[in-house]
Amino acid sequence: MGLIQAVKGAVGGMLGDQWKDFYTIPDGLPPTAALFAAVPHGTNAGRGSNTHGSSNIITNGSKIIVPEGYGLLLFQDGKITGFAAEAGGYEWKSDDLNSKSIFSGDGIVDSLIMQSWERFKFGGQPGSQQAAYFVSLKELPDNRFGTQSEIYWDDAFLNTQVGAVTRGSYTMKIVDPILFVKNFVPAAYLQPGQVFDFTDIDNAAASQLFNEVVGSLAPAFSLYSNDPSKGNRISKLQQDSIGFAKSLSEAVENAYQWKSDRGLMIAKTAIISIEYDANTKELLKTVQRADALSGARGNSNLQASVAAGMQAAGEKGGAAGMMGIGMASGMMGGMAGLQQLVAPPAPAADDPIAKLKKAKEMLDLGLISQADYDALKAKALGL
Repeated sequence: MGLIQAVKGAVGGMLGDQWKDFYTIPDGLPPTAALFAAVPHGTNAGRGSNTHGSSNIITNGSKIIVPEGYGLLLFQDGKITGFAAEAGGYEWKSDDLNSKSIFSGDGIVDSLIMQSWERFKFGGQPGSQQAAYFVSLKELPDNRFGTQSEIYWDDAFLNTQVGAVTRGSYTMKIVDPILFVKNFVPAAYLQPGQVFDFTDIDNAAASQLFNEVVGSLAPAFSLYSNDPSKGNRISKLQQDSIGFAKSLSEAVENAYQWKSDRGLMIAKTAIISIEYDANTKELLKTVQRADALSGARGNSNLQASVAAGMQAAGEKGGAAGMMGIGMASGMMGGMAGLQQLVAPPAPAADDPIAKLKKAKEMLDLGLISQADYDALKAKALGL
C-alpha cells in the first residue's frame, strides 16, 4: 500500500507541475514590505484548474511580472541563482528536471516519465526547491527612532558638549538585495507567505536595526554639527532631512557596516522634536543674545535700552528722577564712543591693510579658518 500510495502521489503532483503559471506580488501588500515571495495568479487564482502542483516548484514557461520599484531574486535549493532589477515580464526557465513541462516543449519523456521516477524516490515529492522572491528597491518609510534620555555630542559652533532628547523617523533603502538576503534576512522569512517588514514589532532583525540607529545618533549629531558645510548650527537639523540623513547613515556605516555588509542605507530623516537639556538651553539663549547684540542690530538694541532707561528715570520724578535723567544724559553723551566700541566703522573698501587687519582679527577669534584667511589675503593683495 505504501508503495502504491507513493507512486500515486508522485504521478499526481508531477502532472500538476506541468501547468504553466503567472507569478507576481501578493495582494494587500503593506508599503513598508521589504521582502516577500512571488505568488501564482492566473492558472490557480483565475481558473482554479491546477490544484495539484507542488508549492516549491516553478514550471518552465511560467511568467513572472516584476512591477516598478521591485527586484526579483531567484532561488534553487536555497541558493540565489539569479536577479532581475528591471520592471517587466519574465519567463521561468530551469534545467532542473522538476521544472520541465510538456507545455513548454521539453518533451514527454523528460517532463513526465523521468519526473515520476525521481519523485517516486522522494516519496512522491520533488527532490528540489525553487522559489522567486521580490525585494523592494523603493524608500521604505515609517522607521522610527527616539531616545529616552539625553544624548550628548560635541558641537563646534558652541565649542562645548550639548545634550538633547530627540525623536523622529527615517526612510530606509535596500541598495544591494543580494547582500541583504544573504547576510541579514533570517531564514524564517524565506518561506512562502512570509513578509519581511522593517516596521513589524515582532521582527527581531528590524529591532536590532532600531537599536543600532539609536546608538548612532550621538555620533551623527556630532558629524552634522561639526561639518563646516552645514554652518555648524544644530538649529538647521530639523530643516535638513537629507543632510542629517547623510550624517546618520555615515555614523551607522562606521559602527555597524550597514551598506557594506547588509546592503542597507538610510535615505532621508525627519526630526520630529529635539528637547535640549537645561545647560544647552541656557547656552543657546546666551548665543542668541550675542547674535542680537552684534553689528548694527546691536547698536539699535543698545539705543532702545538706554532710551527705555531714561523714560523710566523721568517717570520717577524728584531728585531721584533728576539723577536718573542726568545719568541717562551722560550715557547719551557717551553713546558715540560706546557705539564705536560695539561696532567700529567699516574700513574703506579699497584699503588692503584694513581688510587684512580685519581678517586677522576674525582668524584670531576663530570666526574663519586659516584657509579662509589665506584666501582673503590673496584677494586683498591681488595675488
